[in-house]
Amino acid sequence: MLTEFLCHGTRCAGEVAAKRDNGVCGVGVAYESKVAGIRMLDQPYMTDLIEANSMGHEPNLIDIYSASWGPTDDGKTVDGPRNATMRAIVQGVNEGRKGLGNIYVWASGDGGADDDCNCDGYAASMWTISINSAINNGENAHYDESCSSTLASTFSNGAKDPHTGVATTDLYGKCTKTHSGTSAAAPEAAGVFALALDANPNLTWRDIQHLTVLTSKRNSLYDSKGRFHWNMNGVGLEFNHLFGFGVLDAGAMVALAKIWKTVPARYHCEAGVVKTPHRILTNASTQIYIDTDACTGKETEVNYLEHVQAIITLNASRRGDVTLFLISPMGTRSMILNKRPNDDDQYDGFTKWPFMTTHTWGEGPRGRWTLEVRFDSQVPQTGYIREWTLMVHGTREPPYRDLPVEDDNSKLAIVKKAHEVGYKI
Repeated sequence: MLTEFLCHGTRCAGEVAAKRDNGVCGVGVAYESKVAGIRMLDQPYMTDLIEANSMGHEPNLIDIYSASWGPTDDGKTVDGPRNATMRAIVQGVNEGRKGLGNIYVWASGDGGADDDCNCDGYAASMWTISINSAINNGENAHYDESCSSTLASTFSNGAKDPHTGVATTDLYGKCTKTHSGTSAAAPEAAGVFALALDANPNLTWRDIQHLTVLTSKRNSLYDSKGRFHWNMNGVGLEFNHLFGFGVLDAGAMVALAKIWKTVPARYHCEAGVVKTPHRILTNASTQIYIDTDACTGKETEVNYLEHVQAIITLNASRRGDVTLFLISPMGTRSMILNKRPNDDDQYDGFTKWPFMTTHTWGEGPRGRWTLEVRFDSQVPQTGYIREWTLMVHGTREPPYRDLPVEDDNSKLAIVKKAHEVGYKI
């Protein structure tokens, strides 16, 4: 898919579209789909223009872009799309697929516990669907990064042998059984989304995100180190800092896609800004508040949340020791930045960096939002939060109002009930 010397694209393509009964290797998730290979990563250098041309290549012919790449997974890099690439992705979701929007699937990253994928501006973007991986017994893999922007997960490595991965196509007509990492997780998700589009070609890019939230399953997913537990947000949706809203369920997604009603228009509301510098304390947390009406009565009014961004400027004597939590008016606590032991930056900090969370999906945005900042360090550190802008994104109208409910215990039923009686709009 890339060159004869690079097998990564060939392996990812096989996960999506390998033919059934091919006699060589495993079958693709969406085995009747078609794949276009875009040569990008084997360039002698990478530029914003090369990335932008890849993300915007044939947007009315290509439905889903699957990206198993991103900034360096060294635990100290903070990087994301440059201007041209960001414009190409935003144009894709707004105009691609003849106005329904391209779907951008992104691997959450292989930086492990010492990294945080909210420092990866590709995976943490609202316009992409960030996918993490799990071992087939439900345990997280050793390379899994965690962050509040991850939407869901798929399976990658084997439990008994960590070198055993996904069976997929390889170079020269061969088969491999060692494809793994979140690189293997993202194409599996792309295949599932292809099945959903086959069941309902009228799904928008946002419909796919809503379907992912509503049909992903907790199953037996767990953090082997006991750091991140399953929690429930204000409308009854379970989420996990590692796995998002759970492992994708292709059957459930296709079934719901067949009866799906496109969600209402999406709005962006600047919910508040704090520009007064706040010192970050070493042995205690600093709490900063924004009280918001979520643009009530304005054209950009938001009543039902999708993505929430905390756009933050800060500096610190050691950036990797800063941890950030965002607490919603309904009490949902999202860790939007974890400790990164390898990040020893003391100069750049973060400048208007958009930390994103999906954990408050479906909640009402009105009320007090709390940004909690602290140093996770045994050594005294110094730092300041210079600025915090809260951006809430979602719908004015209830997103699932017209959908029938067959199972009263389903996520759809739970969220619809919460929207009806949980808070007054």
